Amino acid sequence: MRVLITGTSSGIGKGIAEKFLKEGHSVTGIDRKEAAVYHENYRHICMDIRAKEQYPDFPPFDIVINNAGVQNEEDIDVNLKGTIGITEKYGIHSGIRAVLMIGSASGHNGSEFPEYVASKGGVLSYTKNVALRIAKYGAVCNSLDFGGVLTELNKPVMEDKALWEEIMEQTPLKRWMTVEESADWAYFMTVTNRFCTGQNILIDGLEAGNAHFVWPETEN
Repeated sequence: MRVLITGTSSGIGKGIAEKFLKEGHSVTGIDRKEAAVYHENYRHICMDIRAKEQYPDFPPFDIVINNAGVQNEEDIDVNLKGTIGITEKYGIHSGIRAVLMIGSASGHNGSEFPEYVASKGGVLSYTKNVALRIAKYGAVCNSLDFGGVLTELNKPVMEDKALWEEIMEQTPLKRWMTVEESADWAYFMTVTNRFCTGQNILIDGLEAGNAHFVWPETEN
């Protein structure tokens, strides 16, 4: 299958690209940075996903995965508007099989920077919009909303012992997801899955669900 993935020069996007290539698919990657994936079935486009006038005309893709994102003053324009632009250009057509958004746990709980959580919250709603529109093609659209993932971007907390211990205290599984695990999820939701659609799937090691029931102890 022909797969388009944004944000493939590092982290989750790079891992997803490598997973699809390993499974024998043809991958086109888009990133503002130079290529970090090297494979005979990989094509890299250096481009800012906000620049709609630069979008190339490609033959139809079977799968579109929106992974590109930032965590700065460009959050709304890149994470939300860029995702919408790529999807509208490449993901809405009769041959599409699956569209996937890489959301964030913060889109559910609001626990990061204001513009970032707003952008990811928008992605969660847009996921449902796309799912409704491509269902007529027999296609699916979901978002994978990860909590902590072991990437370069998260090194500031991963390498700070006190902050890491605080995070682990909030995470019942006592670890973060690996990039390889995130890629496995992306592959499953776009290739294996054919019926789950319009869902925002929270995958955070139960951090958001770490509620403590308070009640007087009683004798059995």
